Amino acid sequence: MQFTSKFTIAIHILAAIDTFHGHVNVNSKLLSQSIGANPVIVRGVMSDLKKAGIIMSHRGKNDVTIEKPLDQVSFYDIYQAVNANDKDLFHFHENPNPQCPVGRNIHKVLDGQLQQVQRDFEDELKSYKVSDVIHNLHIVLNHEKQSLQA
Repeated sequence: MQFTSKFTIAIHILAAIDTFHGHVNVNSKLLSQSIGANPVIVRGVMSDLKKAGIIMSHRGKNDVTIEKPLDQVSFYDIYQAVNANDKDLFHFHENPNPQCPVGRNIHKVLDGQLQQVQRDFEDELKSYKVSDVIHNLHIVLNHEKQSLQA
């Protein structure tokens, strides 16, 4: 199982907005350069974050802002925002053979466990805040700055 990179791109977007806003105009071009991703993908993730009420961007304005305090934005919120069309963590194969004893019963024995794993995973995501990532990023940036000055 692997998530799409949209999850980490979304967190990168928020970290970049937090870091650069007020110093330079934050737009999809700057963000795509920071992320190293196609601007179309970045704009798609930005659209997801905007729909979730996490960021704000205006057509014609060249500056993206954070709308929701990042200590109120969990990894789960990001997961929900970028996976709006795909809520299930596990994608069960669609055509198990009903003539096979395993094929006809696999859903019965596995579905409940997979649902519990998903609930546990989502609960764990809720325990992490984007503000923690930002805090850790600022520590690294300050350390980097101090190293350059020494």
